[in-house]
Amino acid sequence: MSHSIHIKDQNFQLHPLGGLFWVEKSMLLISDVHLGKVSHFRKFGAAVPRKAIHKNYVLLDMIVADFQPFQICFLGDLFHSSLNKEWELFENWVTKTPAEIILVSGNHDIIAPEKYKQLKVEIFPELIIDDFLLTHHPEEREGLFTFCGHIHPAVKLHGFGRQKLRLPCFFKSKNQMVLPAFGEFTGTYTMAPSKDDEVYAIVEDMVVKV
Repeated sequence: MSHSIHIKDQNFQLHPLGGLFWVEKSMLLISDVHLGKVSHFRKFGAAVPRKAIHKNYVLLDMIVADFQPFQICFLGDLFHSSLNKEWELFENWVTKTPAEIILVSGNHDIIAPEKYKQLKVEIFPELIIDDFLLTHHPEEREGLFTFCGHIHPAVKLHGFGRQKLRLPCFFKSKNQMVLPAFGEFTGTYTMAPSKDDEVYAIVEDMVVKV
């Protein structure tokens, strides 16, 4: 179940898979998918199941089907490293996805821009749309609200009997929201929210404000 929020007179839906849908623009924001990471680690001998390679594409298809966006904007680290066998899977996914796809480049995005150009995927260092800054690294800029990624935010919850649970989350401060990592094979970083921050944790198939 998605969670709706309102920022600067615009409506957004936080999806339990980790994407954010900008209603007025019909734009789906997704950060830190790290495609190719499984293949990269398998190449160097890590015992990662081969079926994990396809999981990200299954999840991408699910969230695109839920929102049917006009545009999909990846907020950096779409691919984990250099070209590997997974690029062909990405080519197939782009071909069958009806939405326009754009990439705001992140620190892991080292694949030649020409490869994306062949797929009609535009690359930008950042985007400013109305009063919003779309970027990979967290950055607060005067007059703008930032959507970004990079950190892979998570929150630690404490329950009865010394129970502790760490969950990926959307982390919102006054002028910025950090999206969770969308990729299945990624780590998380536990955030320490202040009283003015808002945390939207992903709990199974729901997004819950905590």
